[in-house]
Amino acid sequence: MTSRSLRVGIVCPYSLTVPGGVQMQVLGLAREVRSRGVEARVLGPCDGPPPASFVTPLGNSLPTSANGSVAPLAPDPPAMFRTLQVLAAERFDVLHLHEPMAPGPTLTAAVTHRYPTVGTFHAAGRSTSYRLIKPWLLSWIKRIDHKVVVSKDALALVQSHLGGEYEVLFNGVEVDRIRRASPIELDAGDPPAIFFCGRHEERKGLSVLLDAFERLPVEAQLWIASSGPDTAALKKRTAGDDRIHWLGRISDEEKFARLRAASVFCAPSLGGESFGVVLIEAMAAGTTVVASSLDGYQNVATHEEDSLLSPPGDADALAVQLERALGDPALAARLRGAGDGRAERFAMSALADRYIEIYHDLASR
Repeated sequence: MTSRSLRVGIVCPYSLTVPGGVQMQVLGLAREVRSRGVEARVLGPCDGPPPASFVTPLGNSLPTSANGSVAPLAPDPPAMFRTLQVLAAERFDVLHLHEPMAPGPTLTAAVTHRYPTVGTFHAAGRSTSYRLIKPWLLSWIKRIDHKVVVSKDALALVQSHLGGEYEVLFNGVEVDRIRRASPIELDAGDPPAIFFCGRHEERKGLSVLLDAFERLPVEAQLWIASSGPDTAALKKRTAGDDRIHWLGRISDEEKFARLRAASVFCAPSLGGESFGVVLIEAMAAGTTVVASSLDGYQNVATHEEDSLLSPPGDADALAVQLERALGDPALAARLRGAGDGRAERFAMSALADRYIEIYHDLASR
């Protein structure tokens, strides 16, 4: 079977119109494998128009508590029914399920499908569902022919609950797409920008970043993208500080443009990160990375080599690293140079190469 005749259904449990790491992986991988001639379609919830012509929407999402956050899942019967309809109509050669055990389209596909299947597990940390419905999951996971995890932390979570053999394939980044983005133009005399992009909730550490920003002895501005349950309280707390710019939800194109323009990208997360895709995106954009020293982030970032890392939740330590990144041009240039090479190792093109091999192997069985 040639790649041009291979039909792959890539299923995402999270709303494809809501920014998120898994959603970005799904759409980026689909774009890359389609550029190689694989006829890939993405199936998933969409709260609005599908983000690409190759996306088949499966209904709206419902905010669902998961992994210390609120995930835009679609566990409702209408979404399950639409998933079954699409799977019956499309006649895929291979299914690729991201977070196969998540309630909604992926779990529906895992339980009912008749296609060869690869499953990619992203989550790290803790999982209530793995613990509470383990007997059912142990049965359902056997229906996945090739199991992949995106990091050693994701491997530790799923293997500790469900066992089995997994291939570790780190997430990919569309490096060329990021580098093609035109930077946001800063006005003459504007101070350097620190950029934060993530859901406004406790585990993402935005409150810690605001504390650190207040203590910075150097002049800077802070760009804050996205939104979340803590947005209103945090905006109220910083009211009157014209150095802080609340951007709301932004497109991938604007995110890349701001990454290309910012002096520092800051990821102050407190936990629950299985892999630092956003750090690799910042490195590809030529931005100095300052982040928490989480295990998930240290999959891709090394302190003093290609980034500056500080203990999670420590605003004083974070302020010190931000000051170093902004105030030491030679250090920043060295980190950016190393980060550029680091980003190349995680190019989406290399990840697509391996997944296409897996697709062909499963389809040929």
